[in-house]
Formats: sequence, C-alpha cells, structure tokens
Amino acid sequence: MTSPNPPAKRSFASRFDAEKILLALAAPVLAVLLSVAICSVLLAVSGKDPFDAFDVMIRYGTASDGQVLTLNRATVYYIAGCAAAFGFRMNLFNIGVEGQYRLGVLFAAYVGSVVDLPSFIQIPLLLVTAMLVGGLWASVAGVLKVYRGVSEVISTIMLNAIATAVVGLLLIPGRFAPAKSANANAIQTAPVSESSHFFSIETAGGTLWGFIFVAILIGVLFQFTLTRTRFGFDLRATGRSETAAKASGVNVKRMVLTSMAVSGAIAGLIGIPELLQSSFYFGQSIQLNLGFIGISVALLGRNSPIGIAFSALLFAFLDVSGTQLPLQGDYPQEIVLVMQGTIVICVVVAYELVRRYGLKRQQQKVGAELAAQAAAAAANKEVAA
Repeated sequence: MTSPNPPAKRSFASRFDAEKILLALAAPVLAVLLSVAICSVLLAVSGKDPFDAFDVMIRYGTASDGQVLTLNRATVYYIAGCAAAFGFRMNLFNIGVEGQYRLGVLFAAYVGSVVDLPSFIQIPLLLVTAMLVGGLWASVAGVLKVYRGVSEVISTIMLNAIATAVVGLLLIPGRFAPAKSANANAIQTAPVSESSHFFSIETAGGTLWGFIFVAILIGVLFQFTLTRTRFGFDLRATGRSETAAKASGVNVKRMVLTSMAVSGAIAGLIGIPELLQSSFYFGQSIQLNLGFIGISVALLGRNSPIGIAFSALLFAFLDVSGTQLPLQGDYPQEIVLVMQGTIVICVVVAYELVRRYGLKRQQQKVGAELAAQAAAAAANKEVAA
C-alpha cells in the first residue's frame, strides 16, 4: 500500500549546491587571474604594454581562423588531459603519457604506411594500434608498481627516456623509416595511405579536424565510466583510500593495472589527430611535450571531463594567439609559456586556499547545526517542564 502523502521530489535546481559550484569554479578562475596579473607585471617591467599584448591575443584568438586553430589544438590537448586525468582519479601519477603517445603514434604511422584497407577498416585499425601500444607501454609501470612496489612516478619517467630511445632506434632508415635518399635530411616514416586520412570540415576560418568528435566521445565515455559504472565507483573509491577500498572487496592490484592500461591507451591517441589530419607521417613535425601539457590541462580541469574541456581550450587559445605576439608588436612569445607555467603553479596554491576555505565553511555549518539542535533540545525540556 502506498503512502497517501509521498515525499515530494526535489526540483532539478535544488539538487545542486550553489556554494559547492562556486568553490569548484573559484580555484581555476583564481589561478588564471593570478597568472594574468603576474605576466602583466613581467611585461610592464620589460617595457611592454600588457594591455596591448592581451589585445593582440584576444583579437586573433576570436577571429574565425584563430578559432579553428584553437579547436584543432584543443582536440589534442583534451585527449592528453583525459589520459593524465584517468590515472589521477586513481591516485596514480602517470608521468609517462609523453612516451606512451609517441610510441602509439609511431606504430600507427608505420601500420598506416604499409597497410591500405578501406577507410572504415583502416582508421579503426590505426586507432586500435595506437591504443594497444600506449596501453601496453603504460602497463609496464603498472606491473612494476603492483608486483615490485616501484613508484609509478619513477618508472614512468624512466619509461619516457626508454621510449625516446626506442623511437630513435625504430626510425633508423630501413626499419620503420624508408631508406634515406641522397638529398633527404629528415628521418621519418613513409606517409600513411589515403584511406587513413580522417574526415575534416571546411569552414570560413579554415579546416576543422573531424577528430574533435572522437575527443568528445572520449570525454563522454570517461564521464559515463566514472559516474555510471561499477568500475568507475571502484576507481574513485580506490583513489580516495586504498585501504577502505580493499576492505570493501575491491581488488586494488587489478584496479591499478587496469587504470594504468586505460590511461596509456588514451595517451596512445594523442598524436593521431595530427597524423591522420595534418602531417600524415611520423617525423620532425610531430609535436613534443604533449604529455606534460596534458598533465597541466588535467590539473587545471580538476580531472573532470568537462573541466578538462575548458582547460584545453584555454591552453590552446594561449598557444595559438601567442604566435601573433612577435609578429604584431615585437612581444616575446615566451610570455605564453610563462603564463601557462604560472597557471599550473597558481592552480596548486588556489586549490589549497579554496580547500581550506571549504573545510572552514563545513565546520561552521556543522557547528551551527549542532548549536541549533542543542537550542531545540533545551526548548523542548522547558516546554516539558
């Protein structure tokens, strides 16, 4: 028999705590503002007008061609951020994203140059190749951590160095790279087949990479896994407390191995947009340090798929618009690197300040509730007397 007065459902708006949302936004916004202030001081000290520099960046970044370049760059940064964030949610610091993506894109470029299948088979084959290579390379660090207790920070840093050596070894002419001609200086793989080219969208501002939809799909799957699956629950629980997760029946060792493999698999896709939509081969044109940028993007985005999207757009905007500084005002382009670096430093400080403030607010709320309960109990006693 149902109750005559069922509890009223909470409205959609009442499910959200406005104060929590503001605290979540406060840290990244504060970090960006602090970074802008620091860079403004540096530009002013060097004799440059910071307002003119920011005006150059904003005008180019908001133009149609700048927007397309920003979205293309943000696609790569978003995948890199998701790769790093997946490990962070497990409390694993996968510093080896750099090596994992370089090996993944190298093997995908080689397979794409020697295999020529229809596009609906060829492109998934290259994606799976990159993910398998990246996942297997990351699994080495997972195995070392689980069975030998080696810190994943140390092992992944060392694996980055090993990956660089492996790439150099495989790019020796006659292996993954074709035999070098007499008038060629660059060492690179052969171009991938035409069937490997990913679709693109022609806009008024230029060519928009179709791989942006793959990046969106990665974000959706990331969010769904975290919030709607048992694996995501175990992932978050283990990241917060391995002891508590183990006591509740979670196989922590398996979670570490799986998380490292998935993080590496996502990392393997980082270089694929540029390979299949721009350069079409692995060589000197492949951008370096994307793994480390991904770590910064993940930190600023608080390891959330939605937060990482805004963070990737910000970093991409700074990179793209920063190229115009030396061209339109003799400004140092290095100011963009300074801004990105200070954002990372400021975000750590801002998160700690916001965390302490949030903890203080929670203590105040608990104190107020206890005081209200005590006052109500005292009033009830007086009424009873």
